[in-house]
Amino acid sequence: MSVATTARPTTAARRRPRTTQEGERPSVRSRVLAGVVMVLVALYFLVPIYWLVVAATKSTADLFGTPGFWFADLQLGQNLVDLSTYDGGIFWRWMLNSLVYSGLGSVLMTLVSLASGYALAIYRFRGRAFVIALVLGSMLVPQTVLAQPIYQLLVEIGLNNTMLGVLLPTIAYPFGVLLAFTYAQASVPQEIVEAARLDGAGEVRTFFSIGLRMLSTGGVTILLFAFIASWNNFMLPLLVLSDTRLQPVTVGLSGWSQAAITVPGLQTLVVVGALLSVVPIIAVFLSLQRFWKSGLSAGAVKM
Repeated sequence: MSVATTARPTTAARRRPRTTQEGERPSVRSRVLAGVVMVLVALYFLVPIYWLVVAATKSTADLFGTPGFWFADLQLGQNLVDLSTYDGGIFWRWMLNSLVYSGLGSVLMTLVSLASGYALAIYRFRGRAFVIALVLGSMLVPQTVLAQPIYQLLVEIGLNNTMLGVLLPTIAYPFGVLLAFTYAQASVPQEIVEAARLDGAGEVRTFFSIGLRMLSTGGVTILLFAFIASWNNFMLPLLVLSDTRLQPVTVGLSGWSQAAITVPGLQTLVVVGALLSVVPIIAVFLSLQRFWKSGLSAGAVKM
């Protein structure tokens, strides 16, 4: 007579995470902990934006006389009019300057980064490992440390207080070069480059006809990072530009913030201007998110 027995799972088996078609499923505790961390991180970044939106709708008196996280009398329309008319509407000139510095600068920065990363990945030459290490090491140097030497060089060649003096130093982007190098290693097969050479294509034509197309996803990711870095650039334009009509919005609003000590009404304009200055970054981020998300995840796997 046989006795049917039911095997009970061991403790280790009960604690083992369940797997799904997508992979291992984390435990409930891990998912709750991850959710709490994500909520805290989201609050850390979103609370200042919320305060900025609320503060932009207040008058100068309400800005300092009412709770910071609650609305008062809505004055957003009047604040926008004051911002647009103050000092001849120079705020919109600063926004245009920022778009030029960030738009044109990020495109040039991306093109140089892709060409440099492509060259490091495709060509084998003596000292290649040293150059890659040099690019990696340059990422550790803070931009504020380099601002003063770059300013001295620009003064020597006569490019201080010019838009070109702000654009030229931003073309060198070590993080973009390293990211392009990683993409090129995995996305541009050496056999295709050799086939193009056998067909008579030159190195420049091979890069623009084949390399750039294969690096397009990584290029969008580099473009997004470069745009944000250029938009937030502060120290170099502050040193290089003495003409207020050439300054980007970050430097212009900083000047207004310092002048608000003697002109209290400027504090409200600084808040409204800061809110408007975030809009281009959000627009670029949302319009390119489909490309940079795939590019960033692909780059992370390839690294």
